[in-house]
Amino acid sequence: MNSTSTFPAVQIQVDKDDQHLDVSIIESSASNGIYLYDIEINSEEAIFPKPVTLRWKIPGLNVKGVWKPTTDFAKRIQADWELDHMESRISIDAPVITLFANDDTNMMTFACSNAINTLELNARLREEDNHFYCHVTFFSEQERAIQNFKSQLRFDFRTLPFSNSLQEVSKWWETFDELKPTPVPSIAKKPVYSTWYQFHQNLDEQELISECKLASDIGYEAIIIDDGWQTKDTNRGYDYTGDWQPDRFPEMADLIKNIQDTGMKAALWYSVPFCGEKSKAYHKFKGKFLTENHRWAPVFDPRYPEVREHLISLYVKALKEWNLDGFKLDFIDDFHFYAETPLGAENGRDFGSINEAVDQLLTDVIIKLRAIKPDVFVEFRQKYTGPAMRKYGNMFRAFDCPGDGVMNRVRIADIRMLCGNTAVHSDMVTWHADEKVEVAALQLINTLFGVPQLSVMLQETSEEHKAMIAFYTKYWNENSDTLMNGYFVPSKPLANYPTQRVVKNDAIIIGVYEDLVTNIDAVNSSIHIHNGQISETLVIRNKEDFGEYACTVYNCKGEIILNTMISFDKGLLEIAVPPCGILIAEKA
Repeated sequence: MNSTSTFPAVQIQVDKDDQHLDVSIIESSASNGIYLYDIEINSEEAIFPKPVTLRWKIPGLNVKGVWKPTTDFAKRIQADWELDHMESRISIDAPVITLFANDDTNMMTFACSNAINTLELNARLREEDNHFYCHVTFFSEQERAIQNFKSQLRFDFRTLPFSNSLQEVSKWWETFDELKPTPVPSIAKKPVYSTWYQFHQNLDEQELISECKLASDIGYEAIIIDDGWQTKDTNRGYDYTGDWQPDRFPEMADLIKNIQDTGMKAALWYSVPFCGEKSKAYHKFKGKFLTENHRWAPVFDPRYPEVREHLISLYVKALKEWNLDGFKLDFIDDFHFYAETPLGAENGRDFGSINEAVDQLLTDVIIKLRAIKPDVFVEFRQKYTGPAMRKYGNMFRAFDCPGDGVMNRVRIADIRMLCGNTAVHSDMVTWHADEKVEVAALQLINTLFGVPQLSVMLQETSEEHKAMIAFYTKYWNENSDTLMNGYFVPSKPLANYPTQRVVKNDAIIIGVYEDLVTNIDAVNSSIHIHNGQISETLVIRNKEDFGEYACTVYNCKGEIILNTMISFDKGLLEIAVPPCGILIAEKA
């Protein structure tokens, strides 16, 4: 332990193993419960620094759980003897943690401005004194030699919805030059048809065109052609990655044009870090890998300028020669140190830090792609959906959860609270062909607050399922402005957000996913409530007398079940709404 600095309601302890490092903490702003601190670490000469940790504790008062960016169902309080610490870097998570109260309000949110380099952080309860012990550790990974390092910590102690606190952290990150988000084209917020779950690598050109026609007719505006376009190998492996030649579709430009003629935009999937042993690139770049012992394929070392140039040229060439509209750039999180990874900017490497090399690679990619096509869309998936990734991608997708509507709902909400205006997408929805239509509809209704991605074979889908898909997609498109741009509030993170809502102007859209009473707090000209469960009723509690509403109830296929006037009087109101149906109430 070196020193202690007094903070609002906390004391910061600085731990460092290297006594030659000078660590300073200076308060730069304090206003209405938000505190900013400038962190500066200096050395007399450039060295590979040992870890520097900032620690503090707060009383465990009224804390219900701990929110981290990708903990999914594990938002409970952890003891200080449990589990590993959270790691944040350019392509993993985001440097922010929230302690939330029993009423979903913020107790403490802390965040770091350094979203590129590797950090370790946590907030865990110590049973001896019932305090939360929190920390941020810099230099937990030996990335490069440094002499001067700067960062900033932000503390938020305000009593407001925890989701609001997180959304403001996202806005704060945007103020840093190195974290400025790339523009989001309109196509990034349109429904997407994906080939993965129904085709996997068994792609067929005529089937693709037929699927695009059907998808376009029901409101999907882009297709992502996933793994398989680049190879005829169907072993689900990555032996042929690295060259990215369209072996399965030699006339790729013609395929893309035929897709675009159906009214769809087209994107291709790339597993960015992998260089398979059966590729020409593997022999060309031998010795320029972070590892050759990855379970899937050798991993390119982006610290070599020629490696970055190779990868950039692949995407630029594809955009120009095939007239693509977008890219799904995958597995970015596999760019990291491995046991055999050499250290330092030497032997041809112009970066010592892998994270900073990835930043340079992806910065160059998006600049060059946008110079050719300004509205190009680029998708990343969890866990690489942090603030740094907003610089290069304009679509963030929930991590793979096929057939799991609840997980999709949770992951969409977790991404959305931190991604600002970057488009948040669902994982591709899919279900068994024989599933009851009301149960299949759960997959779509759980993605309501993200851009829907669909991955079912429409040519083989029953008419009943097609009607359901078409109804939900039409509804989403008609209400996308409110859904995507409204004020978003998810409830009860420990219960997996059983209700979520967005409000824009005087319109409100609510998703109800458990048998709960839904509160209406103010007069809204338009109230939409989705019954995202297998039950037959919605129960509403009106805080005041809100007057008469013209109410229409739809089932999951879009058929009108009820069309009548209902008085939204103060108190409880029960309305029959079929499973996965929608109540639309318009002020009389």
